[in-house]
This record gives sequence, structure tokens and C-alpha cells, in this order.
Amino acid sequence: MQYIELSVKVHSIVHGYDDNNEAIIELVNENSFMKKLIAIHRIESISQDYLLIRLSHGRIAYWEYNEEFSVIKSKMKAIIL
Repeated sequence: MQYIELSVKVHSIVHGYDDNNEAIIELVNENSFMKKLIAIHRIESISQDYLLIRLSHGRIAYWEYNEEFSVIKSKMKAIIL
């Protein structure tokens, strides 16, 4: 399994959808970033501000990261290639 090391904190978690097909979103207020090894296969996408991460039980989460987008892009290319 391949991993990437990043400093992240949880921004929000999508727990599913209600009867009106509206996302059930939990906003998380973490104060500090934590260094983590993240399994590459769990990353759905990377935006300028967030990682979209696949969680257990069909949930997804948006994690803020503390690195520059270009640095993450380079790290991902180095791991995947």
C-alpha cells in the first residue's frame, strides 16, 4: 500500500444523505494540524484547500492541509509514478 505524509485537520464529514437527498454534514472545528500518513487509495481528490478522503461506512471527509498545493502534487506524482 502507498502512503503520503501530510499535515492535516478535519474540516467536515459527510455522513450520508437525508430523505430529501440533502447531505448530512458535520462541521469539525479542529484547532491544529496533525501529521498523518494517508493511504493513497483513500484520496478521492485534492483541491487548492482540501483533500477529499474516503472514510469507513460510506462516509467522506474534507481535510484541510498545511502544505502548498504544488508540493502535494509533486509528492503524489513521485509516489504514483
